[in-house]
Amino acid sequence: MYKRSSTAGVVGFTLTALAMAIASERLSAAETVANTEHVEVVGQAASIDQALKEQRSSDSIKSVVHADGVAQLPDENVAEAVQRLPGVSVERDQGEGRFVSVRGLGPDLNSVTINGTLVPSPESERRAVALDVLPSELVQSLSVIKTLTPDMDANSLGGTVDVKSLSAFDHKGLFYTGSSEASYDKNTHQTSPKFSGAISDRFSLGDGIDNFGVAAALSWQKRDFGSDNVETGGAWDFEQGAKLQEFEQRDYDISRERSGGGLNFDYKPDDLSSYYLRTLYSRYKDSETRNSTSLEFADPLTAGELGDAEGSRKLKQREETQEIQSYVLGGERMFGLWTLSGQAGYSRSSEDSPGHIANAAFNGTDDFTDSGFYDNDKPRPIIGQSFYNPDNFSLDKVDWEKQKTTDTEKNLRLDLARDYDFSGYASQVKFGGKVSRRNKDNNLDAWVYEDFDDLGFSDEQLNLSRFKKGTVDYRLGQFGPGISGSAIKQLIGGLNQADFYDETESRVNDFKISEDINAGYLMNTIDIDDWRFIAGMRYEGTEFEAKGTGATDGEFQSTETKRRYHHWLPGLHARYQLDKNTQVRAAWTKSVVRPTFGQLAPGFVIDDDEATFGNPDLKPLESSNLDLGIEHYMGHAGTVSAFVFYKDIKNFVYNTDLAGTGAWADFSEAHTFANGDSAKLYGLELAYSQKFDWLPAPWNGLLLGANTTFSRSDAEIEGFDAASGINRKRSIDLPNQSDTVGNLMLGWEDDKLSLRLSANYKSDYLFELASINDKAHDLHVDAQTFVDFSARYSLTKNLQVSFEAQNLTDEPYFVYTGNRSYNGQYEEYGPTYKLGLTFTHF
Repeated sequence: MYKRSSTAGVVGFTLTALAMAIASERLSAAETVANTEHVEVVGQAASIDQALKEQRSSDSIKSVVHADGVAQLPDENVAEAVQRLPGVSVERDQGEGRFVSVRGLGPDLNSVTINGTLVPSPESERRAVALDVLPSELVQSLSVIKTLTPDMDANSLGGTVDVKSLSAFDHKGLFYTGSSEASYDKNTHQTSPKFSGAISDRFSLGDGIDNFGVAAALSWQKRDFGSDNVETGGAWDFEQGAKLQEFEQRDYDISRERSGGGLNFDYKPDDLSSYYLRTLYSRYKDSETRNSTSLEFADPLTAGELGDAEGSRKLKQREETQEIQSYVLGGERMFGLWTLSGQAGYSRSSEDSPGHIANAAFNGTDDFTDSGFYDNDKPRPIIGQSFYNPDNFSLDKVDWEKQKTTDTEKNLRLDLARDYDFSGYASQVKFGGKVSRRNKDNNLDAWVYEDFDDLGFSDEQLNLSRFKKGTVDYRLGQFGPGISGSAIKQLIGGLNQADFYDETESRVNDFKISEDINAGYLMNTIDIDDWRFIAGMRYEGTEFEAKGTGATDGEFQSTETKRRYHHWLPGLHARYQLDKNTQVRAAWTKSVVRPTFGQLAPGFVIDDDEATFGNPDLKPLESSNLDLGIEHYMGHAGTVSAFVFYKDIKNFVYNTDLAGTGAWADFSEAHTFANGDSAKLYGLELAYSQKFDWLPAPWNGLLLGANTTFSRSDAEIEGFDAASGINRKRSIDLPNQSDTVGNLMLGWEDDKLSLRLSANYKSDYLFELASINDKAHDLHVDAQTFVDFSARYSLTKNLQVSFEAQNLTDEPYFVYTGNRSYNGQYEEYGPTYKLGLTFTHF
């Protein structure tokens, strides 16, 4: 059997370390037991309370997650911690939270900042930043800012995720912590290690006392896991009565290694000034082996119906490394009534995929007769044993690729504020500017090895039996032999690589895109009795340039697009204090988001009457936003709030086919991107949190948290219907927008024990649009509910053991075509269990 490797020794190491640490701590504790009456631990309630205090005092509408006293976020990675907040959900990859969606708007319409500077995306086509790249140990707090004041970048429609890293001033004096963890993946029966640590301290410089702080954090994790998948990609023929044309089974074997570090400095020479340097480095290495089988029916079939089919077996094997670097230098100085602040930031993200097998395809030497499938939503093959015999497959083609993407952002910001009295009311005027320079480069090289018979290879040399690697362990049914990547590399390694270079694929996917943004703003804050008003205007001017290559029937030409555009973005915020624990908030703001780099890509391919191209002339998305809500705070870790929001979005982007129109009148296909006229998004956000510390023991340790967001969207797209020869319009939901998102958390804690059971729900959403007149082939992601459990127990004041269980219900990922009866993609991950040990001094 082709089994995934196991590192079960990690469990033994963790348990041994646990035993040794307990013994050591007990010896130490025995000497001081007379002076120790109980163990005092900063836990869930304190972390929630600290987050609520920051949320309450903010001038913006935002939600916050804080690390607790041992510098631990409540979840494995940054994305999964943020998803617990109202209005926030995540897109998952292989079961792990990655990209963040805010108030139903897709991840590419939000921004991510680290210590106030923008984080560029390492992926070639996206603006969204995969937050699982950032180890949670490096983070002190996470904020999702949903309404922007004029002194903030206006580049988010849903919200800005602001990541703040550890500072020495987060703790009093010397602080350090270290953790080890072993996680077990039930799907693959593999055990994986994780180690992390952080340290901070303050020092006295000059005449000051504890005025200089240094904080450092390190994290390393290697996780071996996998998933099992079956997908049709929407290949249903609904005109013949919902018949399936083809489907594919996939088995993923994945190893992910995360490592990161941060080194931060803070200097506060006096009460009037402060300076800081924040650095962060994160590395994410993903190694994936994907074996797949596919069946393509000679005639579309219904479930249980039999016919002839072509079969194939494929392999993808690649290694991908993403890196994020962020450096922020800033400070603030008060001069009487004036406050001067500034910041310089540099961030660089990259994704490097060295030469790898993008696809190695072995086709069946003959058709497979009496073949079919059963189960529309999770298709499995009905086929003879010949399909599982490697002797019946022969190597047809090998796609070999390598790719490197870099995205850098440099910025410089300066702000000046002055406090003044206006008719007896405290006021402040603030103005400033920011320049940012962003450059995105993508370089892809591709080779296609095919026609092996003409190259002199015999049928025996190309037979799958020579490339077989055991039998794939596939949870969804029988799979058959795996494919050896090393054997394929050996075969093509003896060929002259230059003879197989795919110039079209390589050149049209290369691009250089730059965005230079110059911004300035003016805003005024005034407190009138129980009111606080903030009014202002922000200006952003953008210079855009895209360079690439197009191919027309094999002939290449350089493309270049330059544009300038300007945005004036007014904003008005109001906050009214009803009583000492209750406040009302309102905001009217404008924001702007540029299309993704994949949508703006300047390359194109025209092949006879078919065309595919990006659209560098796309307009930015503009949104007018209204927010109104009320917050009531109830003692320790307690709040209840309700907010309504409305967004009027212009120029939203969607994929379309321009064939039959304008310059593409004689084309059968012309796939690109276009701006829609307008879309609307509106909704209601409810949140509740409470520590029941007034109840008698043991109920005084109970915590309850719940939030839900109900939203709706309305958008209209337009396209040419070739069948009728006319332009058509149809109404859609915004892609990636879920009508309902919710969280429920039940916790309990005392001085030693902390328990948490949490559930995260996300309703179905539109994933990908089909053609204008083919709503039945739209792809939707089905609703998901993830249930997790965590427990922490303090063995001593400084030593804590933890247990976590993720995805307890083994929730799958299901994409359906048109309606839930027809598969687009189905994938299972299984639950994960973790055992950890943390030592902390604070």
